[in-house]
Amino acid sequence: MPTLLPPQACILDLDGTLIDTLGDFVAVLGRVLADLGLAPVTRDFIEHTIGRGSEHLVRTTLAEVGGAPELFDRAWPLYQQHYAALNGEHAAVYPGVFEGLDALKGLGLPLAVLTNKPGAPARELLRRKGLDGYFTHVFGGDAFERKKPDPLPLLKTCEALGQPPSATWMVGDSRNDAEAARAAGCPLVLVTYGYNHGEDIRAVPALQHVGRLDEIPFLRAERRACHGPEVHGLP
Repeated sequence: MPTLLPPQACILDLDGTLIDTLGDFVAVLGRVLADLGLAPVTRDFIEHTIGRGSEHLVRTTLAEVGGAPELFDRAWPLYQQHYAALNGEHAAVYPGVFEGLDALKGLGLPLAVLTNKPGAPARELLRRKGLDGYFTHVFGGDAFERKKPDPLPLLKTCEALGQPPSATWMVGDSRNDAEAARAAGCPLVLVTYGYNHGEDIRAVPALQHVGRLDEIPFLRAERRACHGPEVHGLP
């Protein structure tokens, strides 16, 4: 593997990268569809659909069960209500995330979360899971005029972090993240455990594909150099 210069800042996706939130989506959409008198959708359908923002998820779910498009005006406030009540209840931080974030913070890097989830529930989820203290900024899908895979949110986040895209790594789990990073000019790391609409993320070009956040090679090298061969379970 070629030598990689460490980033000067990092942008991280949320759902499927830091936290496994699939269970939350399953529970929330189940309640919304029940309230509307509609049939439930499968867990596989939800896993393959999440990632393009909550409004897209609700509209696509309604279409899947034969709901009329105008039902969105009833479904959306129900979704927000149920998500606020259940946010994080069926979610779990992925293995290696705390260790990886500790390593990034140990390098003095400014960090931001950039997600297509609306900002308020994203910040509350991070708080409930003990991750909020790691990030200088948390930008949701309602923070900018467009969402990932458009590059605009990444470019705006780079500005907020005070670093050019070429020095700001994007860490995500999906083709959305990859397309946005490529268009913005951000180096890209992809985790292999996320959602990515049911596709194998290893087929998407990236600097690295890692099975845990703390397996990014330059992080392991830095930790070994500073702390010896074994810190927080790192090799």
